Amino acid sequence: MSTLPFLLVDAFTTTALAGNPCAVVLDADALPDTQMQRLAQEFNQSETAFVFRSPDAAFGVRFFTPAEEIPLAGHPTIATVAALLHTGRLLLTEPHTTLQLALRDGPIRIDVEAPTAPNELPQVFMTQRKPTFGQLHDPAVVAPLFGLTPADLLPGAPVQTVSTGTPQLMMLLRDQDALRRATPPEPVAYARYRANSDFFSPHLFCLGGATPLGHTFARQFGTPPDLMEDPVTGSATGGMAAYLWRYAYLAQPDFIAEQGHWLGRPGSITVHVAGPPEDIDFVRIGGTGVVVLEGKLLL
Repeated sequence: MSTLPFLLVDAFTTTALAGNPCAVVLDADALPDTQMQRLAQEFNQSETAFVFRSPDAAFGVRFFTPAEEIPLAGHPTIATVAALLHTGRLLLTEPHTTLQLALRDGPIRIDVEAPTAPNELPQVFMTQRKPTFGQLHDPAVVAPLFGLTPADLLPGAPVQTVSTGTPQLMMLLRDQDALRRATPPEPVAYARYRANSDFFSPHLFCLGGATPLGHTFARQFGTPPDLMEDPVTGSATGGMAAYLWRYAYLAQPDFIAEQGHWLGRPGSITVHVAGPPEDIDFVRIGGTGVVVLEGKLLL
């Protein structure tokens, strides 16, 4: 029997039992794909991260939902770096540390700002891939999938797939009332629509935060065996930021995205969009992670 260390980390929060939890399995070099998928089902988090050695980067990481592997994920990236820091596998010897993580589809840049006070957590920033803008969707077809009507969308806002590494369906709603009324999609109709579309999951959001500090508020839905609603989603926030910047819904390229408050798991993401709206270079998201559990995986 072999043992592997694992941690449960709450991402995009400074408080335990808030934000988005992620299981992080370390020293996962020898795990086959089928076992990583089964472990992701066993942990039953929205994503589980598996960390291994990489010849091309500081560490390699793969991300699995309970249903499938995905190429890029935001809150598991923050959680992974927090776990590496917590276990001493990653050391901060300078105020600012830059490294790369090797993901399934290539490396990404990570920047870590060391704490400046004893009670602070390191700030982890993830530079996502150059945004791509995909399929435009008919609001009359898509809105009912979430218990909404086209009138619940912000007037003039396109419904479009946007990707900064993982393609997400972007729906800008008119206000928080519409966002609150949105429901997880009916599985059969949703699966039928998604089978002929180009997105991984839907991200519904509105302008204005859940608190005075926030600029946007969002919800992210899934279907079983994945979680019905994900508390705080970093990859989708990257796509949302690119969408908002491209279509001139942001006054400035730096803002705070909030999510999870209605689930009792409030989270906050620091966001920066680089480049002009017509040709965005990248989106950077950032936040902190809190380790809430350490254990040994027995296999």
